[in-house]
Amino acid sequence: MIKAIRLKGPGDVYLVEEPRPVPGPYESLVRVATVGLCGSDLHWFGQGNIGDAQLTSPLVLGHELGGTVEGGPLDGQRVAVDPAVPCSSCERCRGGFRNLCPQVRFAGHGTTDGGLREYLSWPTDLLYPVPEGFSDETIALLEPLGVALHCLDLGHVRLGSSVAVVGCGPIGLMLLQVARAAGAGPILAVEPLLHRRRAAIHNGADQVLTPSEAREEGPVVSVVFEVAGNDEAVNISMGLVRSGGRLVLAGIPDNDVTSFPAGVARRKGLTIAMARRMNDAYPRAIRLVERHAVELDGLVSHRFTLADAPTAFAVAARREGLKTVVCVNPTGAGTSG
Repeated sequence: MIKAIRLKGPGDVYLVEEPRPVPGPYESLVRVATVGLCGSDLHWFGQGNIGDAQLTSPLVLGHELGGTVEGGPLDGQRVAVDPAVPCSSCERCRGGFRNLCPQVRFAGHGTTDGGLREYLSWPTDLLYPVPEGFSDETIALLEPLGVALHCLDLGHVRLGSSVAVVGCGPIGLMLLQVARAAGAGPILAVEPLLHRRRAAIHNGADQVLTPSEAREEGPVVSVVFEVAGNDEAVNISMGLVRSGGRLVLAGIPDNDVTSFPAGVARRKGLTIAMARRMNDAYPRAIRLVERHAVELDGLVSHRFTLADAPTAFAVAARREGLKTVVCVNPTGAGTSG
């Protein structure tokens, strides 16, 4: 038997014991080490849904994770787990957009259990071995780093481009880092919370403004990344981006509706891109961490055991720190990231 955390309804997560999963064909058994709590997990926790996906049965959340493989071709390897299992045969998958696969199974989403459990079985080809020096926390944060990289790709950021990141939660802070690594600058961050504004400076922002300051005195930039998930952030982003610029919407709104002043978008001739998860970004994310181009461990502010996961969700929902992680079976390995 193994321990797992299941979501029964909004705000209702509880510890259960259940049989250890048995790997199927082309799967491996992973002993989960650390799981990061994402904004989408908080949507499930707070509302019992995300977008048009509804909670229909108790669900194991968690899609930012890594661990150690037990048995099979990767036996003993510490790996990052790609949470998206696409069909690999539809037009979108064949066209190179596996993140848009309409049949995708995603860990901790819908009816597919995620990582907040001691073990999970997962397709072996979606497990990415990591260098020895990586910590458990860094491995778990490779998934949101991949999301940040996908957003950067959608923004078509050029060397020396001016950039703004509106919303400095963990993915916003990672975007600051990867934008800096890509040679962007100057880089503006917009964030209402003081501790996250301070973190934005540490993670690569040249200038940090509150939302009200951004509305009144924000500079005009080439590319804006909105990572807050509310209309105020979208409107601020529209005001910051230059005419002919690009706006990437990565935040997930609570009520599945995003609105903005169409007249502003038309007059500026904006190109607006919607970000969905990531698209085959793990190898790049691993290389960036290995080269110390980005730093992930410093983003973790709160750590909880699996038994304390309900408290972890409450802390993350209050945005008390930066990144909250659940240490399921910590290995104690690695210090880089």
